[in-house]
This record gives sequence, structure tokens and C-alpha cells, in this order.
Amino acid sequence: MSLWFIFILPLLCLPARVRPQDYSDVTVIVRGSETIASTSDAFVCATIDWWPPEKCNYDQCPWGRASVLNLDLTNPLLAKAIQAFSPLRIRVGGSLQDQVLYGTPNLGSSCDPFTKASGGLFGFSQGCITLERWDAINDLFLNTGAVITFGLNALQGRQQIRRGVWGGPWDSSNAREFMEYTVSKEYPIDSWEFGNELSGSGIGASVGAEQYGKDLVELQTIINELYGDSRKPLVVAPGGFYDQKWFAQLLEVSGPNVLNAMTHHIYNLGAGNDPQVPNRILNPQYLSRTSDTFRGLQLTIQRHGPWSAPWVGEAGGAYNSGSRLVSNTFLNSFWYLDQLGQSAKYDTKVYCRQTLIGGNYGLLDTDTFVPNPDYYSALLWHRLMGTGVLSTDISGSSYLRAYVHCGKQKGGVALLLLNLHRSMGFMVSVRNDLNVNLAEGQGIRRDNFFVHGLKRTVSWVGSKASDGYSKREEYHLSAKDGNPFARTMLLNGVPLELTEDGDIPPLYPVEVSVNSPIYVAPLTIAFIVFPDFEAEACGR
Repeated sequence: MSLWFIFILPLLCLPARVRPQDYSDVTVIVRGSETIASTSDAFVCATIDWWPPEKCNYDQCPWGRASVLNLDLTNPLLAKAIQAFSPLRIRVGGSLQDQVLYGTPNLGSSCDPFTKASGGLFGFSQGCITLERWDAINDLFLNTGAVITFGLNALQGRQQIRRGVWGGPWDSSNAREFMEYTVSKEYPIDSWEFGNELSGSGIGASVGAEQYGKDLVELQTIINELYGDSRKPLVVAPGGFYDQKWFAQLLEVSGPNVLNAMTHHIYNLGAGNDPQVPNRILNPQYLSRTSDTFRGLQLTIQRHGPWSAPWVGEAGGAYNSGSRLVSNTFLNSFWYLDQLGQSAKYDTKVYCRQTLIGGNYGLLDTDTFVPNPDYYSALLWHRLMGTGVLSTDISGSSYLRAYVHCGKQKGGVALLLLNLHRSMGFMVSVRNDLNVNLAEGQGIRRDNFFVHGLKRTVSWVGSKASDGYSKREEYHLSAKDGNPFARTMLLNGVPLELTEDGDIPPLYPVEVSVNSPIYVAPLTIAFIVFPDFEAEACGR
């Protein structure tokens, strides 16, 4: 049986009668006495890249007009998609970032867009953004309330000393003039990022950590001078793949209170044309491998630069523009939400998705600006999952992934459940670690077969809910027609589609008794909000 045939089999949903072999019992114990990590309020982030329409991979050119230089900034669907997050962090940057010039008065050359060039990095010449275009972009950002991270060109002034390796100090003059203009216009840049994928062995080009650290000190000095006593943007770097030795040296050379955040990139699913991408998304052991990277960066920062914080500056799953068969479908949300959950556990403050629009992995369709399934996954996370991350214990299959945060809107806690299994559903019992012993002492147990289990499946959330009248909110996400490769996502069985006016649809939960069973069907996702959950750490 081929891979694709397996995936187009209809998904199981919760029928009127479920046989015992159709589901498996799982207990999730939430430890709410203290948080194990925290994210920022603007944890969910999306990128806008520089790639022109001529960027092609695998005989396809999926970028269209989605570049910083040619994106239709007046499209109302774009503004509404950003506004729905209130706010959404946007990172402006990408591979061509270190070939971008800024069209300031002293540039000394014409301000032209990128063109194909055989001798240029990634096959393109230098490109330039005019100040008029920068004004138009900031009009969009200001009107939508976006939080902006802007990636600066960190190769300017350097020379290639051997293949792939660049040396010499950074020439900051063009960037400084661009930043001066930005400050004069009072554009609220939250953070300036320095360079893109120049760390370690680099992608296309690399710069040594010692020189990079000295250049960061210069960038921080420029920011101090330009912003004076007003609120200063953060300095973030290096926007590359994690290399423990290089990252540690960067922190040590730049010194205390220079680098506010360390950004690293993740493309852990393989190439965009790799047929194994779908299987990797549904393999819990494969997904868990990135925890080594998150843990490694967290420890590097603790040991060498505790004044800094980990960020994921760019993550697209499959590299080279993503997979046209996977990255814009429901299936990809299993990878995406699992990444958000995993990274948050290791104190990641920001997670930037490649992209907001552009390539095959955009949260919005490149041509129509209509949201892809991952857009709604991101929006639900942003609205429901608070900054405090809680520890969980889970019994049962590894195919059920569970992440718990303090609730964002209504207190209590928010639980994310991902069922990676193609045919097995899970009946989930959620318990508060404060009450586990009490529950077991009262003889509470799961019955051996489903019919009796429905009579009394207890989700222990604390004494507030013991009377059975408390409610929880459930947001079940599934694929249209049971096809994991569907471009339409269902919320509690209702298609998520733009309204007639192009507005983002309301994301309504279903309310159920807190003591009723939680059923997570095969290949579905569920956000469960317990407003009355007694988590001491979430009340602080």
C-alpha cells in the first residue's frame, strides 16, 4: 500500500457507538504548583521574506509576489489576518537579508531590486529597499499593531577570504543611516536582528564568532546612541543553525547585556520534495529529536550568557520553500503545534514561522491571501495558551502528545492534545497532581470497556470542579473530508473559512461538563481549556 493511499483514508470521528478497540485510555497529570518555563506575550511569530518571484526549487516557483519588496500591502485579507492576533510578531528577514542595501541618501548607488546573478549568494545580486517602500511597510505594521523584528545585513563591508568564509569588520554606515531614518519616523521596531544563517559553517556564507561578537557590540552602541533615553529595541542574533561552540563564543565575546536573544533556525523535516515528510510529521520519536537542540541552546545560554534568551527565528519544517503537498495542509499542523509546545518547554520566548506569506509554507496562501490550516492553529495557540508553561505526566501511547500552559484569557489552564495515530482514538483523563492521591484513595478508576466508561470518566481539576457543574471549553481540529492533506480545517466539525467580508471567522468552542470524557479522534488536534483548574503557579 503506497504512502499517499494510507493518508487519504477517511479519518475516524467519534461515532455513536465506539468499540473498545477503537480507543485507548490515557491519563494526563498536570503539575500546577510551579511553571517550568515561560514564553513572551508575542511568542507566535511569522516571517516576511526577501525572495523574488524567480526563487525556484524542484521545478516550481512558489514565491510569487510575497517579498518584502513586492507584496501587495493594501490587500485587506493581509491586514485582517495580522490584526486577528492583536498582536502578531513579524520578523522581516531571510536568506537574501545579507545582500540587502537600504536606499538612504548616502547609499552612493541606485536602489535596485534583486536580479538573478550566477556569482551572487543564492544565485541573486544585491537588492535594495527604498525608503518609500519602508514607509509603506510600516503603514501596514502600524495599522495592524504588529510587533516587528527586522533583520539587518551583517555581511556589508566584509570580504570573502575563502570559499564560504567571510572576514573583516562589519561596515555599519548604511544600516546606521537606515536605522536613523526609522527612529526619525518613530517606527516602533521591537528588535533588530543581526545577520541570517552566518553562524557556524553558515549557509552560503559564514563569519567567525569572534568578529561577529565585536560587531554586535557596535550594533548595541549604535542603538544606544540613536534611541537615547527612549525604549531601546532588543538586539537579537545570529539567526542561524545551532552550533554550540560558535554560539557560546558569541556570547562570551559580545559580553553581558549586548545580545538580548539568540535566534536559531529549524528545518527538521527534510527537503520540500522528500516523500518521507508526512511520515516524519506523524512519528513521535522523530518529532522529539529537536528537543536536544532546544535543551542544548537553553544550557548554552545559562552557562555563557544568562542575560540572553532563546528564540526560534525561522522554522519552516521542510526546507527549500516547503512541501507543496504537505506544508499548506492540515497535516502540517501536527508538526507546527508540536514545535510550539516543545520549544516553549525549554524557555523559548519567540517562535517565528516561515512564513506569513510566501513559498509553500505560508500561513496565508501566496496567491489568494486566504489562510491555510496552520494559520488557525497559530491563532488558537496565541489566544488560548498563556506564557506560563506547566509540567505534565502522561500515561499511555507516545502517539498522543500533550502540552499544558496557564490559560491566557480565562485563567486556569489550557491543554493541547495531538493525536498522531492514524486509526486509534484516545480517551483522556486529566488530573491535577494535587488531587491524584485523593482520587485514587476514593477508588476512582477507568472502567475496562467504553460503555461503562462513559458513565463516569473523571477529569480531576481540583475541588472547585468536584461538584460536576464546572465547564471546560473544547476546540477540536480535524481535516475536511477526513483527508490529512486537505487545505481546509474544521473546528468542532465546522469549516474554518473567511466570512463574506473577508474577516477571520469566529473560533467558538464547545462547552462540556468538566467531568465528561475527552475523546481525541485519530489524526485530530484538540485545545482544551479548564477555566477552574487549580494551578497555583498560574495565579501569581
